[in-house]
Amino acid sequence: MIELNDIRKNSKVLLDSSPYAIIDFEHVKPGKGGSFTRVKMRNLITGQLLERTFKSGEKFGQPDLDHRDMQYLYPEGDMYHFMDTGNYEQLALEKSLLGDQIVFLKEGLQVTVLFFNGKPINIEIPNFVELAIEYCEPGFKGDTAQGATKPARLVGGHTVTVPLHLKEGDVLKIDTRTGDYVAKVSE
Repeated sequence: MIELNDIRKNSKVLLDSSPYAIIDFEHVKPGKGGSFTRVKMRNLITGQLLERTFKSGEKFGQPDLDHRDMQYLYPEGDMYHFMDTGNYEQLALEKSLLGDQIVFLKEGLQVTVLFFNGKPINIEIPNFVELAIEYCEPGFKGDTAQGATKPARLVGGHTVTVPLHLKEGDVLKIDTRTGDYVAKVSE
């Protein structure tokens, strides 16, 4: 059991038989009455945000979570195949489970798959990935306005705004949390 006083950001708790990750919390001690804690949490299965208030001394269950390092292999229809780097077992996950992160997947990418009670519920991709530009308009001579940018479609289908000097085939460092261009990777 996890006591309310022991929770921290990113703590994992079991509430109503579902695993949740704590996003934020605030201990409140009003002038009258007992103290309580406001907690903002995310359901690890559905992704739904939940805000609840708990009285001091409440306890949560410990979720049966397992993190496994896996390598992305290839897509096949609506299934995406991963290999466990520890025992080389392969696992196929549905497109719906991956959500918006699909656009950042590339062959060989190391990810962490989160299992709840032996069933995969989520993947965690690295904060930064390197993807090549699949298509972008050429930058024209004379387009030298300070900070001028253009859209570029990356391998995987994600579109980012990049400086004019970048061209097709350039490899970019992308922040997967925001989807933004960070830097060009040295050649």
